[in-house]
Amino acid sequence: MAKASKYTSRTPDENGVIHWSEEENKIWSELVARQLKCIAGKACNEYMEGLKKINLPEDRIPQLSELNEVLLATTGWQVAPVPALIDFDEFFRLLANKKFPVATFIRSREEFDYLQEPDIFHEIFGHCAMLTNPDFAEFTHKYGQLGYAAEKKDRVYLARMYWFTVEFGLMQTDEGLRIYGGGILSSPGETQYVYSDKPEIKPMNVLDVLRTPYRIDIMQPLYYTINSIHDLFDISQLDIMALVAQAKELGLHDPKFPPKEKLAS
Repeated sequence: MAKASKYTSRTPDENGVIHWSEEENKIWSELVARQLKCIAGKACNEYMEGLKKINLPEDRIPQLSELNEVLLATTGWQVAPVPALIDFDEFFRLLANKKFPVATFIRSREEFDYLQEPDIFHEIFGHCAMLTNPDFAEFTHKYGQLGYAAEKKDRVYLARMYWFTVEFGLMQTDEGLRIYGGGILSSPGETQYVYSDKPEIKPMNVLDVLRTPYRIDIMQPLYYTINSIHDLFDISQLDIMALVAQAKELGLHDPKFPPKEKLAS
C-alpha cells in the first residue's frame, strides 16, 4: 500500500490541460536552469539528445500532451498523470503499457533542494529525455511487463534493478563517466556527489544488482555502470526472473549504509 503524501497531484481539465500557478511555473523554471548547469559535461549523450527532442520549456511546466507528441513519435511511449504516490501494481501496469507515471505536483520552496517522493520535475526532467532512446525505452517496457506479472516478494528484487539503472544508472564512455539515471540527473547534490571520491562505482552485474540493498533517503554509497545504452537492451533480453530466483537463493549483499534507526539523534 502506498504511504500518504503531503502533496496533492493536480487534475487535468476536460482537455487534459493542467493549470499551474505562477509560483509553480517559477519553481520549475529555477529548477531547470539550475540543473541544466549542473549536468553540463556529466549527462550522457543519449540524454542530451533526448532533451533536444522533447524541447522542454524553461519558463513553465510543460503540458503532458506536449511530451506525448514527441514520445509517441520516437518510441511509442506516453506519460500518464498519477496521484502523488501510487502502488507497485499500478506502477508496473503503466510501464507494461508504455506509459510513464508522472505525479502532477511540483515541490514546494521548502523542499526545493531535495524531496523523497518524485515530483513532476524529477519525472519529466529526469526521465523523459531518456524515454526517447529505443534501448532505454525497451528496457523500461520489458521491466514493466516483468514486474506486472511478478509476485510481490519478487518485485522487491526487481525494484533494485530499476533503482540502479533507471534511477541511479551511470555509463562509462570514451569521454569518461556519464549519467543516465533520472534520480541523479534531477538532483544537484547527487550529480556532484557521483564525481567525488566518496561512492564506490562498479561495472554492471545484474545478479549483484538484484542482491544490493539501497536506501532512498541518503546519497548512494554504490553505483553500477554500463558501457553503452545498448547494454540495457541486452539486459532486457535476459531471463531476469531466473536471475531473481538465483538472487533469492544467494541472499542479499551486506548493506553499505547504517540502518535507519541508528541515524536518529
